[in-house]
Amino acid sequence: MSQYDEMSQFERFEMLNRTEVALMRGRATRRTFLHAAAAAGVTTVAALAMAEHAEASAARQSGNRKNLRNVYDFIVCGGGSGGCAVARRLAENPAANVLLIEAGGSDEIVEVTDGTIWFKSMGSERDWSFKGQPAPTLNGRTPPFPMGKILGGGSSINGLVWARGHKNDYDSWAAETGNTAWSYENVLNIYRRIEDWDGPPNPRYRGKGGVVKVGLPQAPINPVAPAMIEASRAFGMPTPVDLNAETMEGEGGAGMPNLIVRDGRRVSMAAAYIHPYMDRPNLTILLHTEVRRLVLKGRRAAGVEIVRDGKPQVINAAAEVILSTGAINTPKILMLSGIGPEAELKRLGIPVVQKLEGVGQNFQDHILLGGCMWESPVPVPGRNNSAEYTHFWKSDPALPTPDMQPFLEEFPYTSEVTRKQYDIPPNCWVLAAAIVRPTSRGHLTLASANPADPPLIYPNFLSTEQDMKALRRSVEICRELGNSAALKPYARREIMPGPLMGEEMDRFMRNAAGTYFHETCTAKMGRDAMSVVDGSLKVYGIDGLRIADGSVMPAITTGNTMAPCVIIGERCAEEIKNTHRI
Repeated sequence: MSQYDEMSQFERFEMLNRTEVALMRGRATRRTFLHAAAAAGVTTVAALAMAEHAEASAARQSGNRKNLRNVYDFIVCGGGSGGCAVARRLAENPAANVLLIEAGGSDEIVEVTDGTIWFKSMGSERDWSFKGQPAPTLNGRTPPFPMGKILGGGSSINGLVWARGHKNDYDSWAAETGNTAWSYENVLNIYRRIEDWDGPPNPRYRGKGGVVKVGLPQAPINPVAPAMIEASRAFGMPTPVDLNAETMEGEGGAGMPNLIVRDGRRVSMAAAYIHPYMDRPNLTILLHTEVRRLVLKGRRAAGVEIVRDGKPQVINAAAEVILSTGAINTPKILMLSGIGPEAELKRLGIPVVQKLEGVGQNFQDHILLGGCMWESPVPVPGRNNSAEYTHFWKSDPALPTPDMQPFLEEFPYTSEVTRKQYDIPPNCWVLAAAIVRPTSRGHLTLASANPADPPLIYPNFLSTEQDMKALRRSVEICRELGNSAALKPYARREIMPGPLMGEEMDRFMRNAAGTYFHETCTAKMGRDAMSVVDGSLKVYGIDGLRIADGSVMPAITTGNTMAPCVIIGERCAEEIKNTHRI
């Protein structure tokens, strides 16, 4: 019997992936790679093409870094979901020289590609590991705010969920910016163009042949997930096969989420957008390189100050700098560069270049509850992304848009408080209550003028009664579904919260609530006094500078934010191409 006979398909593809990485780093031979490809079921022709691309990419990027230019046409700061999309689209024109700067390392590791263990990245070297300030509305807790510090950003460490956002989200962005390019119909066109949809055909909503591999969870499925769908149907929720189609225009529904998975492996936005272009001479990727601040000449972004190999360095931009460093680092870099609230900059002795009071304000995040847990009679391993069920539903039927999106977590997902308060058995699953249209608003600011100091984050979660009411309703529905007849074979007992009422339930929610890992809205686009960028993502008052990440959202989207961040990157690239005629 061959050593490969007992391997799963995922294990074979993972072996191929590791061998490809080793080939790129000069630690494997082409013969070894072809042997691994054959074991994974890849044809010789395809394997040779893969090997040639890997070798060419390694040689090209090594040469590009060795011969790093002083000036690039475009500098994209941050290799997350938005940054990957911008860099790829600009690099598609061979006449444009593009530099992509990422603070983290390569995404080609098993902790990234194996979607069932995504939660292991939280708190690792692949996470910025930001923490909030003590929050009175969370009983004084200091919630963690994970953000991807790796090529691919959040798309390399998140739960792999591709949630497009509701029609009302994008139409409100179009109204707020006065730019119809943000309208739902136009955004839907972009989604169809960029997706390679592996689910049931639906030409009105889904695309084929795009760069982003999207599909439904594949067998084997954790049996709790279909039981949850059955319980949701009995509750009265529609249960469509595809939650990203008609559901994103309507009242809500329940089912399995769309995932960025192909052949059992995560396809991050780095894998989708950047890997195929790593052999191009006009795209240079710097890993393990942090952007400290912008280099400004008057009111123009002329380049960036970086730290590489422990040494500061300045690289100039002939055309534009694009900040795609996320809703925490983007306002930090702006403020360190003299762009932001006047009083805050003066307090820290930072010369004010451009007064923009909205920088760091309007902080929003979906709120996810580390609770609603049941003990399972038998251990059931996580499958696909270990989160194979969700629903979009309204806490109040009068609302125009669904405001709740809980997730099945096929592992004991808790907060740091509930983990200690409850006796948690080894076999359990969680239906994590959540709200995705929060009315609470937080903010962040600089701790000092030292770029090495993390910013001060004041999340202000659950500071409005509307949010508390919505989260209570989400807990009620989660408990009703988890304790329903459909889930009885998988629920020996409810561990938390149980039938709490009044102040006891409120205390539980404030102890259990935390980030959904969807930090956004701290440099919003719009036309009012608190807007930081306009509808074309240009920073007000600064030439040659745009932002392309979740910080530009005026209001957070309904659902996981990776896909909308890709849309922001695609839209930014469109605007840049139109401006520079490339």
